[in-house]
Amino acid sequence: MSTPRQFAIALYGATGFTGKLVAEVLVRRGARNWALAGRNLEKLAAVRDALELPSDFPLIHADADNPASLENLCNAAQLIVTTVGPYQLYGSELVAACARTGTDYMDLNGEPVWMQAMIAAHQSAAEKSGARILFSAGFDSLPSDLGVWFLQQAAQKRFGSPMPRIKCRVRRMKGDASGGTMASM
Repeated sequence: MSTPRQFAIALYGATGFTGKLVAEVLVRRGARNWALAGRNLEKLAAVRDALELPSDFPLIHADADNPASLENLCNAAQLIVTTVGPYQLYGSELVAACARTGTDYMDLNGEPVWMQAMIAAHQSAAEKSGARILFSAGFDSLPSDLGVWFLQQAAQKRFGSPMPRIKCRVRRMKGDASGGTMASM
């Protein structure tokens, strides 16, 4: 990233179910220098008000169907955290804009075919611009990834080599999958 940005973080998709949860965490954790982003400024203002943020808290208009608005979003923030899915429908232009502008990107998708397509299409541009693209930073990915990493470290230490295969499963959980998760399945 070559130019300083106005915000450290822009939360794109802040009006959706998961986006609101992420916004609540950012508020609770005392995040500074961040903005809410999405396609409907009235709905963003309602989220801002529900979170009891100041009336001048920054709202950024960005729409997956408007590449110029995504480019503006990327130029405004160092990191875009997006909850706008399904990503194969609404994420491709944002990944491309982040890779071009050197903006870091983080999502919580679980769409491996789309991720591979994005890597193939944008890895070179991201490397050139310095953008860090992080896919799948959500519940369905992080616990299993960290669990596998821990097990492989333990196997290497105990047996001198990693395990050739590991299976993971969730035995019990509270709640249901969000509408966005269901739409991407």
